[in-house]
Amino acid sequence: MNASNSLAARIRFIAILGALIAFAPLSIDMYLPAFPAIADHFGVAPGAVQTTLAVFFVGLAVGQGVVGPITDRVGRLPPLLVGISMFVGASIWAALAPDIESLTAARLLQALGGCAGIVVSRAMVRDLFDERSSAQVYSLLMLVMGLAPILAPMIGGFIVAHYDWHMIFWVLAAFGLACLPAALFGLGETLPREKRHRSLSLGSVAGAYLALGADRPFMGFALANAFVSSAMFAYITGSPFVFIELHGLSPDTYALLFGVNATGLIAAAQVNAFLLRRHSSRTILKLAMAVHLAAALALLAFTLLMPGAFYPLATCLFLAVSSLGFIGANAIAAAMARAGGYIGAASALTGILQFALAAVAGGLVGAFNDGTALPMALVIAGASIAGTLARLSARGA
Repeated sequence: MNASNSLAARIRFIAILGALIAFAPLSIDMYLPAFPAIADHFGVAPGAVQTTLAVFFVGLAVGQGVVGPITDRVGRLPPLLVGISMFVGASIWAALAPDIESLTAARLLQALGGCAGIVVSRAMVRDLFDERSSAQVYSLLMLVMGLAPILAPMIGGFIVAHYDWHMIFWVLAAFGLACLPAALFGLGETLPREKRHRSLSLGSVAGAYLALGADRPFMGFALANAFVSSAMFAYITGSPFVFIELHGLSPDTYALLFGVNATGLIAAAQVNAFLLRRHSSRTILKLAMAVHLAAALALLAFTLLMPGAFYPLATCLFLAVSSLGFIGANAIAAAMARAGGYIGAASALTGILQFALAAVAGGLVGAFNDGTALPMALVIAGASIAGTLARLSARGA
């Protein structure tokens, strides 16, 4: 199938890929409201339940590194179908887990299966579209990344309020099961046999990642995306404390504020798709990262000089979060344009960098929590500076 041939095929293609990308955010955010119930059910400390989330991130990073080269060798569809099946089986295991150790293992397997959706979706887009068109498609897929943090906790909270926490994993299993026929009959294979790699040896896989790592423009764009994504994760980690504890917002008001920022990201992504009709993705990326850097530095300045000011803080965060709607799609498209014959591996590496740096950023915010907004502001500003330098390193590509 060539998704670029008709509007209907393109819409179907994007909708299915959006569902596949949703595996990760749904699996992360939907069960967060169930943490206390899970801890009570198994009779464990909250830290043991938090471990199930940390293990999921590890599985996402490791899984992408494995799946990416496999898709370059055997095609996109077989690893995707295996990954979805694994996700469904792991979700059922999690729903039936007799103890916290089993739930932790199930979450690891769930991540290893679900990561295929991330890797394959990016690779399929690059298989079928050039850099500018792929940036437009990635912009549409950003809808999922913006909506998931809003909808998933709401869905999880509703399930916990009306059913047992196990139902969350039954819902995830059903969602994965519905995606199997959609992927099988709605996507098709996008990597022709003549373009597939002949070897899947450890040496060839290592060679693919080394070649990508040595490509300065690819790493520049991939790291630019990863660093600004880590700034987003620092915001997600630090903002509940900053706004609820320091500024006295109620949880409902904080959720509304979070939703406003997510709406800004979604709107920016759709404006980005429109702007790409007239402007290059590199030009938009340059301007958007300048806005992100200015907002991040202003956030740090207000935090230092006006620590009790709510509106300047909220405004800077809105601008920083919204600019991601322009940055993510264009940076990923620019990186994937450098992939050459390693599209699957390139998709995996961009994902690994993104999740790894996001985990580091969240950890830094938590580790240096001093009762102020400064740790969050410092990590966001540092990530934005690093992302800007990474993009500058890719100039001339």
